[in-house]
Formats: sequence, C-alpha cells, structure tokens
Amino acid sequence: MFPLSTSAVRSTRHGLDEFSPPGRGPGDRVPRGDVVTTPAQPVIDQYSTGSTRLQLERALLATGKDLATLAPTDLAMLEDFHTMGRFATAVLVAAAGIGPHDRVLDAGAGIGGTARFVAHAIGSHVLGVDLTPEYCEAAEWLTELVGLAGQVTFTCANVCALPFPDASFDVVVSQHVQMNIADKAGLYGELRRVLAPGGRLALWDVVAGTGEPLTFPVPWANDPTNSHLVSAQELRTLIEAAGFTADIWDDSTAATRDALRGFLAAPPQPLGLHVFVPDFGLKVHNLLDNLDQDRAQLVKAVLTANST
Repeated sequence: MFPLSTSAVRSTRHGLDEFSPPGRGPGDRVPRGDVVTTPAQPVIDQYSTGSTRLQLERALLATGKDLATLAPTDLAMLEDFHTMGRFATAVLVAAAGIGPHDRVLDAGAGIGGTARFVAHAIGSHVLGVDLTPEYCEAAEWLTELVGLAGQVTFTCANVCALPFPDASFDVVVSQHVQMNIADKAGLYGELRRVLAPGGRLALWDVVAGTGEPLTFPVPWANDPTNSHLVSAQELRTLIEAAGFTADIWDDSTAATRDALRGFLAAPPQPLGLHVFVPDFGLKVHNLLDNLDQDRAQLVKAVLTANST
C-alpha cells in the first residue's frame, strides 16, 4: 500500500492475543530508543477523502454485488493499492514463502487487500497496520463483509513505532509504503525489531532512478512534500544495516512499465482503485512517465532477519 508513516491514531483489537505474550496487549507501547518520524497529518491528508468506506460501498452496490454474500475474491480489483495490483501481491507472497502458521504483519495495509489475500489464500493470521483512520475503518468493514474477521485484524498506528513486542511476527509484508517515510532507518529498524530472528521481510516498492525531480501527482504523493524516494542501492543499504540479509532483490521496472501501459490502454472498469483514490488515472499516467524517464524504478525484495 502507498500510505503509512507516523503517530498512532487509534488501535483496534479483535482476537489478536496470539500476537502478544502474556502480560502485554497488542496495543501496549514498547519502550525503545529515539525514533524520528515523518509528521503524520500531511500523510493522512494525502490518503483521506472523508468518504472512503462510502465510496467503496457505492461502487460495490453499483456493480450488483450483494454485500450480504460478498466473497474475498469480489474485492480483488479494488483493494491492492500498489502497482500491478493483485498480481504483484501474489508474486511477492509466493516469493516470501508464507505458510498457514506464520504470524504475518502487513505494514502499510491501506484498505486491507494484502492482509485479506494472505488470510484467504494461505490461511495465515494477519495483522494490518496503517496510519490513515478512514483506511483502517474501511479495512475492518470489508474484512467483516467477506467473513475474515477471525483471521485478519487492523491497527491504526505508526510503522516507525509499532505497538507490538519484539519478535511478534514471522513475516512482514510492506508494499509501496516507504515512499512516504523520510526516516527509513527508523522504519526498517522497527520492522526488524518486531520480526523473529530468521523471519522474512517482503518488499514491493518504488525507488528513485536518476535523481531528477518527479512529475506530480503520483499515487503516493500529490506534491514533493510527501515523497521521500531513495535509490535502490541506498534502500538496500539501509535495510541491510537494520539487520537483514537480502535473499531476493530484483529490479521490476520493465515489467511494471508494461503493466501500466496495459492498464491505461484498457477500457475503464467499474471496480478499481479510482473508486477511492482521487485523480487516479492522472497519477498512474505520471507514474508511467516517471518510469519511462527513469526518474523512478521498482524493486521486489525478500530479506531475512539476522539472528544478531
């Protein structure tokens, strides 16, 4: 997901005791060193429309969906807020080798598409975290509608200061999140903290190319204020310094360009990210232009949390 960055807004709890050792609830804060985070409100404003849930509901009803019998697969076209959508999610999840007994954190869950996909396709219990309150609300609502509330829970909180104990998870999935976060060392240090040794971090992210200024708006930022891209090598260096070893680190720029061209050439679909993302077509067009001019690139990565 594109959104996510900073201070805790609210925390929800639905059957998450399996993520917490005795004596500590999942909403409890864990003391640690100073973490510098990006100011929350600009990022929240970037993704908030004031009516995300209502927009989703109207779109589902307009396409003839019966909300009383909605299945997880009915949401596939509108819930993966990142390039290449559900295809990219499936490829990344497979590369990470997620199993049904893994404790999974979706760091930057948005409206919950990746979390629900992992729970439905693999059977894992998944906890999704996002900064934007209305995304958290929509994620919980959709999860209830498709009958996955027993496996998927969402907490509206800060990925740079997660409210979970050390080694709470076996896998962290993070898709199109770090672009909004300036403090990347703090982010990946925190993700390493909540991963058990030997756990996996699965990434699908936009990075800087030539370093030339981007054309805005793009899906994660209407202007440069909320965009914090670094090069692929700089990102890898930061992540490895946080305590990870790269098992997979692939440049996926060419495949993404082809997918975006196909998306822009295809007839408009009634269900899609445009339902709740303002100016989505323009943002995708600008993203493709940035990729074509090598101002931006895409990386897919799976990294292992070091034991020490």
